[in-house]
Amino acid sequence: MRIERISALTVCGLLCMSLTEAAAAPRHAVHDSDSANRSRMIQRLEEISEDVNFLEAELFPQEALELVPLTVEGRLRFIEKEVPMSYNAQVRSYIETYTSARYRNHVGRMLGLSEYYFPIFERIFSETGLPEEIKYLVIVESAFNPHAVSRVGATGPWQFMFATARMYGLEIDRDIDERRDPVAATYAASAYLRDAYDRFGDWLLAIASYNCGPGNVIQAINRSGIENPDYWQISPYLPKETRNYVPAFIAMAYVFAFHEEHGIAPIKSELELATEEVAVSRTVSLKGIADVLDVDLASLKVLNPAYKRDAVKGSPDRPRRIVLPNVEPSHYPALYAVLNHGAEPDTPQLMNASVTADEEKPMATHRVKRGESLATIARRHGVTVQDLRAWNGLKGTTIIAGQNLLVGYKDTAPSGESPSYVTYKVKKGDTLSTIAKRHPGATVGKIKADNNLANNQIKAGMTLKVGTL
Repeated sequence: MRIERISALTVCGLLCMSLTEAAAAPRHAVHDSDSANRSRMIQRLEEISEDVNFLEAELFPQEALELVPLTVEGRLRFIEKEVPMSYNAQVRSYIETYTSARYRNHVGRMLGLSEYYFPIFERIFSETGLPEEIKYLVIVESAFNPHAVSRVGATGPWQFMFATARMYGLEIDRDIDERRDPVAATYAASAYLRDAYDRFGDWLLAIASYNCGPGNVIQAINRSGIENPDYWQISPYLPKETRNYVPAFIAMAYVFAFHEEHGIAPIKSELELATEEVAVSRTVSLKGIADVLDVDLASLKVLNPAYKRDAVKGSPDRPRRIVLPNVEPSHYPALYAVLNHGAEPDTPQLMNASVTADEEKPMATHRVKRGESLATIARRHGVTVQDLRAWNGLKGTTIIAGQNLLVGYKDTAPSGESPSYVTYKVKKGDTLSTIAKRHPGATVGKIKADNNLANNQIKAGMTLKVGTL
């Protein structure tokens, strides 16, 4: 929860002063009728004194403030959910840096950019079960810059190296680099961090692993000689960059939550906050879209940073997603025509505008069972949550038991024709997604079904049956 008014701390101080004065007042100055009130005030002051970091909400009007953290350490505890927000000299040093005059404009710009990016991260982390506070890590990684490239070649907002990106299913070729796509890269970062947490059992160790790799974390644990250590216990044995990385993350989380208390205001970004998405199944010119929407090509490219050229090369088997500024209904016919090379729409449907009648294939459906989510259904059918939302016109991720969802295209091979299969030996670093991409006609869902896999876990040396066209 973010403090909404800086005057809250003043209110807190005055209340504590009044309680203290009341407690210290001479007995003869208090009427008998006030004795009970005085006793309650003294008792309340004692309760507050047990933990000076917090003041409980019932002492204030609800509209004024719910909770008032009094110290930096208390504020960190206040925003802590699943990731430990420790306070020490290293964290304090970074907080002082980020709240200094030198960094105020930088933090203000990050606050402005977060209005666009954080809803994306929060939605994906919610789907994948990652703590929401990990979203602050991207600021330390890249300051939200999808085109950021480190000295060693790490690219995109989540700074993926080429090999790691491929390992986690991101596509990189001469036309596209999904490391730059805020959606695709966040799913990959979420998978990496979840794997690291499953290995180390500690979110700060998982975050450290994201910076220096699991090998360095394991080595640091071994050098510490401590069984099941936390991050701070092995910090002296980690690379210097990682020793700074985690404190910087904690400090940035603090500054974002309490920027107003340090006189830092968001600086509005030029990113369009109201956007829509279309899925295209053919090559589409970004310039053509920009022209019909009457927007600058540059602004459209900012919303679609993964595409290296001014064209999006989708196909019926692998539609591509384009993010557009909010589209006025009057633009639908022209937009539909650009997306479909002159096809005339009967009823404009933005999310499905990329599929013309001659390209349509029958869609498979899935009846939602109790306890299922879009994420689990997407994994089962080898598609993405974004695909399911697009195909079913869902604005959010809420689904209900009994609901029928479109989950992908049915196999339209001619009757009597058996699909062909090849065998594939799993190599180190392979995922079901990368294997499916190497074999035309294969999907993650089909590979799992053909091999009776309960989940997406595979190991080097396994032999899989892979269906192809």
